[in-house]
Amino acid sequence: SKMMKFDPNKITTGICGTDHALYNGLPGSAAAVPPIVLGHENSGIVAKVGSKVTDVKVGDRVTVDPNIYCGQCRYCRTGRKELCDNLSAVGVTRNGGLEEYFTAPSTQVYQVPDNVPLKAAAATEPISCAVHGIKLLKLTPYQKALVIGDGFMGQLFVQILQAYGVHQVDFAGIEENRLALNKEKFGVTNTFNTAKGDKIPSDYDVVIEAVGLPQTQEEAVNATTKGAQVLMFGVGKPNQEFKMNTYEVYQKQLTIQGSFINPDAFEDSLALLSSGKLNILPLISHEPSLDQVTQYLDGTAKGVSKAVVKVGE
Repeated sequence: SKMMKFDPNKITTGICGTDHALYNGLPGSAAAVPPIVLGHENSGIVAKVGSKVTDVKVGDRVTVDPNIYCGQCRYCRTGRKELCDNLSAVGVTRNGGLEEYFTAPSTQVYQVPDNVPLKAAAATEPISCAVHGIKLLKLTPYQKALVIGDGFMGQLFVQILQAYGVHQVDFAGIEENRLALNKEKFGVTNTFNTAKGDKIPSDYDVVIEAVGLPQTQEEAVNATTKGAQVLMFGVGKPNQEFKMNTYEVYQKQLTIQGSFINPDAFEDSLALLSSGKLNILPLISHEPSLDQVTQYLDGTAKGVSKAVVKVGE
């Protein structure tokens, strides 16, 4: 077979807002059918490989792209495989990284560069989701960008926009310490604390919405200048809506862009980590043990930027 198994003492798994949703019965990228072991942000050391695996060997440091496409539906056959009708995913529709051993097809496994620690490599999946969103935009250096949302994904976008050449990135959120960290360490020009009533100007060429609430989605559209692109990245509840001025979409010639999962983005994500253009270790705030994971899934753990679990410890 082309499957491989991972050593439980060497698995590192990130916990994400999607895990929180799945744990509480909401759909993620696909609906999970319990019982399922969560964990779709995985890096680790290969413990065993199937007889047909040729490109990865036992002992290799790797990370896993969880999303597996059928290759045969209309979307897979028209270059839009992220929209696959038969999507399956490690840690969503099949058991993932929060178990003793988990398996993945060799097609989904990527070697981690020597200078990238496994803890950072566990975040390749969320990075790749942001990279996919960025690739859906037309980016160029003159643009001025705004990121709304100071969670882990918003903080990733701050650095990735700069890596892709945008000359100014501003940051809006509600956690003063995170806004300050990104201004001091990660090249943010201006910060806006909307919890304190800071007003966001309307002169941005690119706006990334990384919260998923109607209020912030409306803020994102309102922050635009003419010809702007808005990336609606934050995941709202299935029945959620937000208001938008129709004339403004016309008069400003706006692009409102959705972004779903992470096709073909792992190589770029690992390159960003390896080059140092993306520094994510300061964004990982918690390292719970496996028996503490429930608190991070049911919402009792507070103030979490990013939690990464060392599964075997």
